[in-house]
Amino acid sequence: MTQAKMVQNFSVCEKFQITLLPSVYGIEFVVALTGNLFALWLLVVRKRMSWHTGVILSCNLAVSDLLYILTLPLLIVYYWLGKQWRFGPATCLMERFLFTCNLYASIFFIMAISVNRCVAIKWPFFTRSHVKPTLVKTASVIIWIVVTAISSPVFKFSGVCQSVHTGQLLCVSFCEHNPGDARSHLIYKVFLAAFGCLLPFLVTFVSYCVVSWVVWKNSNVTPTEKRKVALLVASVLLIYAVSFVPYHVFQIYHLYLRIHYPNTSNCWVYNMYQVSKGLATLNMCIHPVLYMALFDSMRVACCRRGTEGNKGNDVMMRSGTWLLL
Repeated sequence: MTQAKMVQNFSVCEKFQITLLPSVYGIEFVVALTGNLFALWLLVVRKRMSWHTGVILSCNLAVSDLLYILTLPLLIVYYWLGKQWRFGPATCLMERFLFTCNLYASIFFIMAISVNRCVAIKWPFFTRSHVKPTLVKTASVIIWIVVTAISSPVFKFSGVCQSVHTGQLLCVSFCEHNPGDARSHLIYKVFLAAFGCLLPFLVTFVSYCVVSWVVWKNSNVTPTEKRKVALLVASVLLIYAVSFVPYHVFQIYHLYLRIHYPNTSNCWVYNMYQVSKGLATLNMCIHPVLYMALFDSMRVACCRRGTEGNKGNDVMMRSGTWLLL
């Protein structure tokens, strides 16, 4: 394929991107900002419950979302102008860093919430004795440290670059100043997919399998309450299936093609990668819906005092520490 033909084909690919992303990001900005601000107001200002572990983890998730939501207007303008970055190199680096931080903070805090729920429902007396707000606050700090550490290589790879196709200034996650960095960048992305997405997903999946099994075998839980639990569990797993997994799959595949087939323009892969970007930020819109579990589902399961053997679970349910997200 000639260079001129490849440039023409890539320009066609980019038309889909600059048409799709401004509108998608615009809708997500309005919905996510409104939803997360309202959720944070309910969690912090208007909370009617003790400052327990569920609220602490959910507040961290909402703060993470808000940090990135505030950068979305920059991307909306960027794509609206046909991929012309006018905000400087430092702002580009910060936008890329905040996106990466938000993505993996979301994943790790969802994992932490799932583990918290699993421990609370499976070992209620242990939870009451040992799982205190102080412990969860410490775990939250550790999560932020880990997320910051795995996101920091973004400052090495991303930046403002001049497009070889149009000559415009682009804000990209990988700036090809040194072609030798391409393989290192791919390895970094594979690491993020494995450690930052696959591992938390497996932990989350196992945790909610335990939650579902314990709730389903409890005779004190009504069929309606069991369906509510199943819906909440499915909602969390759906975030992974729709928002997180496609982004990592298409991002890695796109980078792989760029390295091994540099003279080939694959619009289908590139366009699916752009769709996955919109899906990756969609999780910020879904989180406020799940936060409602903190208010509407405090008695989702095992609400009634049963036999002596079930009292531990019943106490946990009524105490407000069993809050599915």
